[in-house]
Amino acid sequence: MYDQSRLSELIRFARTDAGSIVIDVYPGDGDWTRRFSDVVGPEGRVYSFVPAEVAHFKNDPVGRMRTLAEEPGRENVEAVSADLVAMPEVTQPADVVWLHLFYHDLHTALIQARGATAAHFNRAVYERLKPGGCYVIVDHVAAAGAGTSDAQSLHRIEPAAVREEVEAAGFVLDAESTVLANKSDPHAIKVFDPAIKGETDRFAYRFVKT
Repeated sequence: MYDQSRLSELIRFARTDAGSIVIDVYPGDGDWTRRFSDVVGPEGRVYSFVPAEVAHFKNDPVGRMRTLAEEPGRENVEAVSADLVAMPEVTQPADVVWLHLFYHDLHTALIQARGATAAHFNRAVYERLKPGGCYVIVDHVAAAGAGTSDAQSLHRIEPAAVREEVEAAGFVLDAESTVLANKSDPHAIKVFDPAIKGETDRFAYRFVKT
């Protein structure tokens, strides 16, 4: 995924520590769920949250996370699935809500088909976080001025658009990190293009519920 130094930096950036309660949204292969599980330890908890909007995928994302939760030493992991906006109903109040390369999908037809919007989801996150909790978003950078228009086609989103939407839900931007920045990314090609896959310019924002 990332080299050890960048992994460590992102964990630090997310303010995740022993005993933390973390919600890993759309966990994919579960890499971050495992890492957070190791960090929060037996006193913490990690919800591997698979949105119902993608639960039907052929790779069985819910089943995979349930299998992960049964791995030795993963007693602090719980695989859950519900509509995105119903996340507060299947998780407990959290210290951190983590979105890795997923926020842009809130602006795609697939996710919106069940009625979820970025505004609705951001409000759900705000409801679920404890006061002082962190909402951390890492995503692929779109070209300046693109807003959310490249989310469907290129799987990118302009950082300024994310900030505007999240702050509208009541969050305050607390910090941003350039640890995943790549100035050589042209921002005009799909993130899966072999020319840039795995090396896209990525932003990291940490918002706080005040």
